Amino acid sequence: MNDAHLHMVVNHFPIIGIILGLGILIIGFLLKNSTVANTAYGIFIVAAIFAAVSMGTGDGAEDMVKDFPNIGKNIIHEHEEIAEKLALVLYFLGVISLVGIYVNIKNYSKATLISIIAIAVAIVGVFFAQQTGTTGGEIRHTEIRPTSAINPAIKSPNEDEDKD
Repeated sequence: MNDAHLHMVVNHFPIIGIILGLGILIIGFLLKNSTVANTAYGIFIVAAIFAAVSMGTGDGAEDMVKDFPNIGKNIIHEHEEIAEKLALVLYFLGVISLVGIYVNIKNYSKATLISIIAIAVAIVGVFFAQQTGTTGGEIRHTEIRPTSAINPAIKSPNEDEDKD
């Protein structure tokens, strides 16, 4: 298995994990159920780990596809920039989640505050997850790009680069 293959295998979980974890955490918060909240925290921690693996395989995946037709370095760079933001949010959310599990186990009064912070950070993360998923998909799925072969009258974002 090469880096591109591994990247494709692991890059979906941070996106799915943060969305799923956010939903579960909101339910745990509304029900005031620390077990449900801890489940969400666990999902966030796993998503952060998968984000680290995905970031670690991204450069190798880029090296394999950057010279493919209709890809170019610009579209990969855009994806990479947004993915880095998502990874930072997920790393921060993973730390918050560790704290959340700890305060829930110890029954500290700050558990509600930690949940609110985690929900807010996860909402920001979902925004970056959507952007990361879209830009990642656009690398190989030209049909979802804002400018695609379906509408050739619109200039491709890589057209200027291809002339170099």
